[in-house]
Order: sequence, then structure tokens, then C-alpha cells
Amino acid sequence: MASIASLKRISAKDLSERILAERDAAEPTYAIVDVRDDDYIGGHIRGGIHAASAQLDVMMPTLLRRLQDKKTVVFHCALSQQRGPSAALRYLRERVAAADSETPGETDQEVLVLDRGFEGWQQEYGTDERLTEGYRKELWENY
Repeated sequence: MASIASLKRISAKDLSERILAERDAAEPTYAIVDVRDDDYIGGHIRGGIHAASAQLDVMMPTLLRRLQDKKTVVFHCALSQQRGPSAALRYLRERVAAADSETPGETDQEVLVLDRGFEGWQQEYGTDERLTEGYRKELWENY
């Protein structure tokens, strides 16, 4: 059984390379799920899905359906210490449970957590408009 400690992480650099490599793809092989709540303001990773942690119970069936064909799903919050890993673990467990009951063996999706969350991301790529949308530097200066 998966645990928060066993979740794999991806660096901002590795994620940015994947995004840029698939920039012109009609349908990327990955999805990014941002589970920040009120702290979502100030920018987000381009193309990401906002699924606030406070709404995760309601959003989970939709996420499972919407992301079922993605090769990789990356979760993050502000620091990826609490909400992001918890959401990733919950998604992974619900995906495995759904696969067990419907189509055994269909759990080959990679579920990752963005190391250092959006805080780390914005330090590296906040001003890069190819990678970040709605970035407001002044909101992050004293973070």
C-alpha cells in the first residue's frame, strides 16, 4: 500500500522540461493538479488543473475520470509538504481501488509530487510565461 513517504517526487527542472517538450502536443501525456486553496492567487503552472484541497472530496471522481488516460499526474500545493502529497496519495489509492473493481492491472499511471511546490516553482520559473500563468511577483517577495 502506498504512503506519503513512498510517493515519488519530481523537481521543478524536470517538470519544466516535460512541459516544454510537449508544448506543441495536441494532448500532453501529463497533467498537473494544483491543490492550493486561497493561496492559489499569484500564479500557477501553465495548463494545470486547479482542484482546491477543500473541494477535493467533490472533485475526486471528476479527476479520476479526466486524468485516466494521462501517463503522469503531478500534484502540488504551496510547498508540497501537506496538501499536495495528501491529495496525490488519495488520488493514487482511489485510482487503484477503481482499477481493482473495474479493470484489474490498469494502474500504470505515474503519480508524482512537485518537489518544493509552487513556492519552489515560482522561484525558478515564475516569470517564464511559457511555464507560468498569472504570475504576480509582488505576492511572492515576502513568502
